[in-house]
Amino acid sequence: LLLLWLRTTARVATEITASQAYEKLQAQAFFLDVRGEADWNAGHIPGSVDIPLDELAGRLGDLPADREIVVVCTIGKRSKDGARILVEAGFWPVACLGGGLREWVAAGYPLETAAP
Repeated sequence: LLLLWLRTTARVATEITASQAYEKLQAQAFFLDVRGEADWNAGHIPGSVDIPLDELAGRLGDLPADREIVVVCTIGKRSKDGARILVEAGFWPVACLGGGLREWVAAGYPLETAAP
């Protein structure tokens, strides 16, 4: 049990740039958006899944255990919190998009919107 605790607490999610996130998107990483539904509907990374941060701990079963997870929010704060929840729950590897969707959009990467 101590070894398990040490192994999981030693892991910290990696903060990645928009270009690194785009590469991970192309490599089929799982993109988790932790913003609310209205924000996600207004614009999100193509293929991402929306699970608001306040629901994440109760919805870990909705996430793949066999793929890298990239956590996304608007500016990067909630994604760090979400990534920490995932790492503590044993998910690995986990990354978060530094600067959030603002950096993604600034770098010219695509967004999609949900159908009205």
